[in-house]
Amino acid sequence: MNIETDAFKLAQEYLALGGKRLSKIDDNIVSTRQWDDEPREAKRFWDEHVSTLPEKKRIEVETHLPSINDR
Repeated sequence: MNIETDAFKLAQEYLALGGKRLSKIDDNIVSTRQWDDEPREAKRFWDEHVSTLPEKKRIEVETHLPSINDR
C-alpha cells in the first residue's frame, strides 16, 4: 500500500519544479542546505507553500528532500 502524505507531495512538487534544497538531518535536527541556484518557480513554490508552514509541518516536508549525505 502506498500512502503519500501532504508533506511528501509538497516535497515532490518542489523537486519537480527544479528545487535544489537538500535536507540535513543531524542529531534529530532537521534543516535544509542550498548551494545551487534554483529555478524561480521552485523558489516561489517553497516560499509560498513550504516556508509558511508551521515548523513541525515544514520539517516533515524537509525530511522528504534528498539528503546531503546522499551527495
